Amino acid sequence: MNNDRYYDYMELAFREAEEAYKINEVPVGAVVVFEDKIIGRGHNQVESLHDATAHAEIIALSAAYNHFNDWRLENCVLVSTLEPCAMCAGAAVLSRIKTIVYGATDAKFGACCSIFSIPEEKKLNHQIEVVGGIMKDDVASLMKHFFSEIRKKKGRIN
Repeated sequence: MNNDRYYDYMELAFREAEEAYKINEVPVGAVVVFEDKIIGRGHNQVESLHDATAHAEIIALSAAYNHFNDWRLENCVLVSTLEPCAMCAGAAVLSRIKTIVYGATDAKFGACCSIFSIPEEKKLNHQIEVVGGIMKDDVASLMKHFFSEIRKKKGRIN
């Protein structure tokens, strides 16, 4: 899969992030792709479900498991608007994802290059190719706008 296709799939993940934004969730979206078809999609639902594991990537992976009726997602690509955290990167490794594509880096929780690089960790039994920076400016803008609104609601200026 080439970078042009990654942009197409990131557009779909971005739409999922916008859905999260509409329900006052941190605006992260994800899709799982197999043979140029979306087989899983999700957006953050942590607040809605009162579940710390309800990240966009986990929800998208879960839908992909259901598609195959299997936990193995070999030759699948996980596309996320934000660099996956340790939980989501670990789930991708366990699922045997082939490639992770993400938009913006996450300096606080990122586990694909920022803080850790779980998908490329040689001590694990599976490594994942990682491609970052796809639509990073759009993703960063949405995230900044979301957190700016949160601070305003809480009476903070910045």
